[in-house]
Amino acid sequence: MFSALKHYNYRLHFTGQFISLIGTWMQRVAISWLVYRLTGSAFMLGFVSFLALIPALILSPMAGSLVDRKNKFRIVFIAQLIFMAQGGILAILIWFKYYNITIIAILSLIQGIIATFETTARQSLIPEFVEDPAHLPNAVALNSSAFNAARLLGPSIAGIILSVYGEDACFIINFLSFIPVIGCLLLMKLKPAEIKAKKESVWNGLKKGYNYLEESPDISSLIIILAFSSLITIPFSTLLPVFAKDIFHGNASTFSWFESAGGLGALLGAIYMTTLKTQNNLQHLLIGAIAVFGAGLILLSASSSVWFALISTALACIGMMVQTAAINTYIQMHTVNELRGRAISYYLMAYQGVLPIGTLLIGFLAGQIGTKTTVLIEGILALIIATCYFIYLKDKASLMSEAK
Repeated sequence: MFSALKHYNYRLHFTGQFISLIGTWMQRVAISWLVYRLTGSAFMLGFVSFLALIPALILSPMAGSLVDRKNKFRIVFIAQLIFMAQGGILAILIWFKYYNITIIAILSLIQGIIATFETTARQSLIPEFVEDPAHLPNAVALNSSAFNAARLLGPSIAGIILSVYGEDACFIINFLSFIPVIGCLLLMKLKPAEIKAKKESVWNGLKKGYNYLEESPDISSLIIILAFSSLITIPFSTLLPVFAKDIFHGNASTFSWFESAGGLGALLGAIYMTTLKTQNNLQHLLIGAIAVFGAGLILLSASSSVWFALISTALACIGMMVQTAAINTYIQMHTVNELRGRAISYYLMAYQGVLPIGTLLIGFLAGQIGTKTTVLIEGILALIIATCYFIYLKDKASLMSEAK
């Protein structure tokens, strides 16, 4: 389960990211609660998320082309400094009770722009962190585990901090959490990878990445699956504050329970990924994961008690985590090194880029037809996606069998 931690650079990466991610999740919870508390609007929740994630849709291919031509480590380091500054500005504003939704939205947009380049560069650096290709799948799975352990701990801590001290304390903690990750980056001992395409134009880089996907149907089909999921199923998490506050008449602590339940489910899914002894059956694993995700959403839509809703949220997030981790692992393992940044950028575009459009769509639907009905529809659509991909793999296997 922990083979990737044998590598010095990956241990530093894992440690720094884990601490920083706890702060990031605390800030996410605090922003969601603050926006909903100030506006009472599910649409505004979706809109703020939209601004934070829409840069990934527009800029991801460009980020991938840039990352493949530049020093990835330097991009990550500079981005972390900007994240820290952004978090500090937000902490100061809320500390002085300057509740301005416009400024919060602008800061979310800035974070989204920087995150597009930072995430692409950091994901592309993982093979350099672990050195041994055999440990790459475990490294990807451990990354997901760290993300979701932080998602479990961050909202739990945020719920307590929000109730006792308020949103400003969460923002201050997030600001301080960037110190360890920057320190870990400074301690790393990396050999800069050779960059072959320094003089390649951005346009040619974009074309090369697109052509690579066009010639790799296994990878492009997974990106299409992820894009549809990001549009119509993954955005269910945007509605969790509505479940907590309106449906089950709770407070900030109740909201943190839902976030923690989702984090626990996702963590269990990530841990399961680290235990896989072979990565050869990821495509069929994906079908089961999407089906579990859909079942969890359907159960959540039918929940009549907060405890059943929490269990359903955890189940949905188990499926969602295995789905995204399986796709990420497959892409990392089956992409050539000089194009990894571009392949990862399309993954991020399908995941984080399409997600803001989905959050707006789901927020709008929830306002029109109700939150529970919207989540029920999302669950049914997840099962349809799993069925379509199953048929695709079956037809592909039949064609290969006939060719032989």
